[in-house]
Amino acid sequence: MSDESESKVKDIIEATTALVKAVPIYKDAIQPAAKEIGHALEIVAKAINAALLPIEGLVWGADKIRDFVHTRVAEKLRNTPPDCIKTPDPAVAGPALESLRYTGHQEALREMYANLLANAIDERTAREAHPGFVEIIRNLNPDEARILKVLATRAPWPCININRIIKKDGTFVIKHKHLSTIALHAGCQIPQLSVSYIGNLERLGLVAIPNMYHLSDDSLYNEIRDHPQVKAILADISDDEHYKAEVAKQGIEVTPLGRQFIMACVVDKQLRG
Repeated sequence: MSDESESKVKDIIEATTALVKAVPIYKDAIQPAAKEIGHALEIVAKAINAALLPIEGLVWGADKIRDFVHTRVAEKLRNTPPDCIKTPDPAVAGPALESLRYTGHQEALREMYANLLANAIDERTAREAHPGFVEIIRNLNPDEARILKVLATRAPWPCININRIIKKDGTFVIKHKHLSTIALHAGCQIPQLSVSYIGNLERLGLVAIPNMYHLSDDSLYNEIRDHPQVKAILADISDDEHYKAEVAKQGIEVTPLGRQFIMACVVDKQLRG
């Protein structure tokens, strides 16, 4: 980065991180309970204090946030021309910096904020840094962020429903919806919550699973069909002579909003230039 560019980035960072000073950190939740509540409640209160005390160490202060912006965000802007660096929209930068107080300890989420801030500072990409994206990140957990990183390079993603069909009349109920292996590929910490993760991404408008839609390449479904848990579900349904199991192919698509979010928050700013 040229001296001019580096100086400009530092000026913008100082102006941006100054916003965070106005945001208070509330510690009331970890203060000792009033003695008047009685001995029994004091014991409970002490246990709660002990449980909440580690949170104080996880909450980022202004200095921690400033250091992060100076290092990680500045690194993402290393290849940005000096004349493209601008003061970010406070509607993006302010809430993003505030949110780092409580999610900065989560690498997957703080990377999203770093990309969003870097894109907001670069005038070539600032229009993609929608203020609503901060609220979306606030509604994600690290595993869902990891899934979005996979979808950034490979979408749509195959998923299936498992139907239980009554042999007598052909009616059916959906026993399991939106099963996939995406959480395993994303390295999720709790892959068994994959269906819930996809449901949340769908709720946020980032992905969609359209009805009557599936991937044309049938081989892409082999991995999920061959998964031991899927085979066990199919066998359990088929064990009853009155029912048969059916695998209904589907696909997880990224919506237009999801694509914009991925470009602004998920794809590393350094790769975009």
